[in-house]
Amino acid sequence: MGLLTFKGGVHPYDGKELSKDKPIKSVSPKGDLVYLLSQHIGAPAKPIVAKGDRVLAGQKIAEPGGFVSSPVHASVSGTVKAIEPHLTVTGAMVPAIVVENDQKYEEVEFSSVEKVEDLTKEEVIKRIQEGGVVGMGGAGFPTHVKLSPKDPDKIEYVLINGAECEPYITSDYKRMMDEPQLVIAGLKTILYLFDNAKGYICIEDNKPDCIKKMEELVKSEPRIEVKALQTKYPQGAERSLIYATTGREVNSSMLPADAGCVVDNVETAVAAYKAVVLGRPLMHKIITVTGDAVANPQNFAVCTGTIYEELVEEAGGFQQEPEKIISGGPMMGQGLFSMQVPVTKSSSALLCLTKDEVSANKETACINCGRCVSVCPARLVPSRLATFADHQDEEAFVKWEGMECVACGCCSFTCPAKRHLTQSIKSMRAMVLNNRKKNA
Repeated sequence: MGLLTFKGGVHPYDGKELSKDKPIKSVSPKGDLVYLLSQHIGAPAKPIVAKGDRVLAGQKIAEPGGFVSSPVHASVSGTVKAIEPHLTVTGAMVPAIVVENDQKYEEVEFSSVEKVEDLTKEEVIKRIQEGGVVGMGGAGFPTHVKLSPKDPDKIEYVLINGAECEPYITSDYKRMMDEPQLVIAGLKTILYLFDNAKGYICIEDNKPDCIKKMEELVKSEPRIEVKALQTKYPQGAERSLIYATTGREVNSSMLPADAGCVVDNVETAVAAYKAVVLGRPLMHKIITVTGDAVANPQNFAVCTGTIYEELVEEAGGFQQEPEKIISGGPMMGQGLFSMQVPVTKSSSALLCLTKDEVSANKETACINCGRCVSVCPARLVPSRLATFADHQDEEAFVKWEGMECVACGCCSFTCPAKRHLTQSIKSMRAMVLNNRKKNA
């Protein structure tokens, strides 16, 4: 049987050799911790502490602002220094709680259970919600919402996304290699909610050691299988992953649950297990700090709220001044103009490159070669959509299915004319969504 995959995609240099064989290093924050109140899709969290309050690690410091929202917890003990706007990776300023670390790391008392079966399904969902668990591989969708479909009995597959197809990032790989039992425990926790579902741990075949380890550990688990995926970007994108493993298609008007699927990132599954069984909220992340500008690329286990600049220092600083710094990977990450931004629940990597290849490229006219069409996983015509976007032709953009774009960047990567296709399409999608909200 061939490796599972999807139509389209590209094969960029993956850069994973820089950090994949280095052990995870725990890093204690040196300075203040900054907890953004918008670390997830949905309504921002609301502060429930005030300046001058002392907090403990694991203490809830902000409550959800609605159903599609998530609480925020302190990851250290200390004193609330301020509640004020702070810089994010997008360059926006959003409200944040600043905690002065007292270096004592005193924790609240956590309420653990022996096993997930000791709880009702409603209690499991509640613990995930109270634990502040969100999607930790991308958009930060609150996990308790994702695990509460209208009809749980129609969920047939729970997919743990261990593809990690974004170049350079190795945090999920290290989690699966060093603590595979936690990943499996997380999958079992989620499967407990869906009686008719089977669990798939999905891993690209450029991680054969990881596939072998996971297969050995789940061979006696009747509801769990390991799915080996062809190494290709964006194999880990939600729609691509669902198609590759189940053959089912999901479009922009659907949720994965509409196709009988639930998809969660490796770290999200681990966080769900810790919240449900150990009673520990989400307050730590594994972050890949890498790139040819970094002296010692590796993966760090860090407290949420840690400032990015501290992580570069832990990696030995810069061996050469970077031209480009990205939060995330090179394909879908966000370029930074400052490292005075905090680690959030959905942070995955800090990529520092000595050369900014994108800005060095000169954009020329489209030559109608069709390469963007051949690599698009959504089977669109990106060159045409970008032209509609550049001319603000919303009607044509929607007619040509521009809202189905998943913003993976494959079209821009392969374009010989170096057109900024993804950027144009993303901007137009945002405008269409904004206009729809105004007219709703």
